[in-house]
Amino acid sequence: MSRIGLTDSGAQAKSDHAKPVVGLALGSGSARGWSHIGVIQELEAMGIRPGVVAGTSIGALVGAVYVSGQLADFTEWLTKLTVRDVVRLMDFTFSGGFVKGERLFGYFSEHHPNPNIEELQQRYASVCTEMKSGREVWVTSGPVLAAARASCALPGLFTPVKLKDSWMLDGGLVNPVPVSAARALGADVVFAVNLNAQLVGLHLSAAGRQEAEREADEEDARNTDATAKTKGFWHRLVGYLESGDPERPGFFDVVASSVNIMQDRLTRSRMAGDPPELTLLPRLEDFALMDFHRAGEAIAEGRRVVQQHEADIRAWAQVPG
Repeated sequence: MSRIGLTDSGAQAKSDHAKPVVGLALGSGSARGWSHIGVIQELEAMGIRPGVVAGTSIGALVGAVYVSGQLADFTEWLTKLTVRDVVRLMDFTFSGGFVKGERLFGYFSEHHPNPNIEELQQRYASVCTEMKSGREVWVTSGPVLAAARASCALPGLFTPVKLKDSWMLDGGLVNPVPVSAARALGADVVFAVNLNAQLVGLHLSAAGRQEAEREADEEDARNTDATAKTKGFWHRLVGYLESGDPERPGFFDVVASSVNIMQDRLTRSRMAGDPPELTLLPRLEDFALMDFHRAGEAIAEGRRVVQQHEADIRAWAQVPG
């Protein structure tokens, strides 16, 4: 495991706090990761502000927005997204992945501060995978959004990112729920959010396809020339990514299922060797990999799972009810 900008100050962190330092390990899980927002919101409502945040993939993105103080504005924008908005944020390519991510993260950079990690009040780490060596890399310095983007390079979907002269892939390939990173950054108590526990057969959702087709039909009626191409592109995209036939899986079915299986098995292994004090399991079985427009549902589930474990959370964090 390699560390970029990591300093060992766990002992200092402990001595500076009367209560235990709470660490939050935010796991990978694509669109299911919006539930991390609900987890954070509910913890804050309980008076618990994690001193350490470690994130992988979508967990790194939500964690970066949180520690940079922009979670409220980000959530307001996110909950208004439609399928069409999500498609417009995707800069499709066939070089190294399916989506470059420059348009999406460019939007974040334009609308949100991008401070250096070392300037933040909370300690933060983004977990990535070095493409050349396969090493686990923790990014703990430099611009926070760049660190998050490097962790979001899901193979087959988002293109790799060059960081510190190395090409980085999704951190979920090596550490889907980064409990170890949270502990190394000084957390005494770690709450882990595992999104990889119910991942059988997840892919591009039928609900998403139906909504996209409905929106395309409506816009097509308003402007035939402009939207015929959009509608045709979406249909071709869906047809390529997903066959819709359980007997003949499509490209995206294969990629998504393979990543899900790998991350589920790896999560079990890593967390058995380094268990957190408490694991939160948002139940989002019907969420597909690309259901980014369903943020409201995921956030509500994140809040629910924290409320379900409120007594244990307060006990570990030493925060009275």
